[in-house]
Amino acid sequence: MYRLIVQSVIPEGKRQQTMSQTETVTNLRVHLEQFLTALAYEDGYARNTVAAYRNDLSQLIEFLGHHESPIGSWADVSAADLSAFVESLRTMKLAKRHGEEKAVAPSTIARKVAALKSFFSYLLTKGVILTDPALALEAPKVAKRTPKTMSSEEVGRLLAAPGTSTQPKPLRDRALLELLYATGVRVSELVSLKLDDINLTEKAIRVKSENNGRERSVPMVDKAAECLQVYIDRGRPHFVKPTGNQAALFLNQRGQQLTRQGMWLIIKEYANRAGLDYEVTPHMLRHSFAAHMLHDKKASLSEVQRYLGHANISTTQIYVQPQPPIALPEPEV
Repeated sequence: MYRLIVQSVIPEGKRQQTMSQTETVTNLRVHLEQFLTALAYEDGYARNTVAAYRNDLSQLIEFLGHHESPIGSWADVSAADLSAFVESLRTMKLAKRHGEEKAVAPSTIARKVAALKSFFSYLLTKGVILTDPALALEAPKVAKRTPKTMSSEEVGRLLAAPGTSTQPKPLRDRALLELLYATGVRVSELVSLKLDDINLTEKAIRVKSENNGRERSVPMVDKAAECLQVYIDRGRPHFVKPTGNQAALFLNQRGQQLTRQGMWLIIKEYANRAGLDYEVTPHMLRHSFAAHMLHDKKASLSEVQRYLGHANISTTQIYVQPQPPIALPEPEV
């Protein structure tokens, strides 16, 4: 865990915010909130992505709030202002717990530059600014890392780990693992599934976006549908409690909707049983689903994009790169 040393961002002697600066920040935030709303509800960006945009652009607003000459609107922001902000990121230090310092990673700066470019492009299309000051802004060159995936053999070992027991927990866990890999849904989407989101006749599930409520239909293979049917018929009734969540698909021992944390623990348990000597996460299964679907030509790039719920196909294209050996999982996409 790191904390920012903001002294390197705010020009010396400008750290005392005046009332006019407070008003300036408020004015700038109006359009920022509109942009974030558009990302979430029009473009369907994931919650974590929207939060990253908020953090990056709020940091820019803080920087502009301590500008030598108060900046009252986005139209007053120049290319030089943005270059100065990016340069401040290069000199910024991150303080570690024991007093050591660390520079901001080039990948972090590149992400913030990308956020600036998206935001100012949005402002230009809305007529808030007449020229785009971020147009010539350059980001550090960062090698694009391919998400780490599991091999088909390793996935098979994981899916087989719950065994063939007919007890309620193994039935639930087998259905959970099969569905997670067979559909590539996010862990938050999986635990949010309700009984009426499942169509076993069509072998598909209805997934709802956390951000904008948009729905997408994702098919599942026969084995996942079979495991899900057995769980619903023979396993789930044992988890249902009068005071519990009657609608949720996956339930815990208290009859409540299974949590993200509970899901992680289940996967960790069976990864250990399968003898996988690295950390297996729900998102690694999502990455593996996408990579295997494309590699085995079971779906087109646009189909995988739709299954994963990606707003932009460029996000999905990372899976067509050569897959490296297993390592630590990448952040959520």
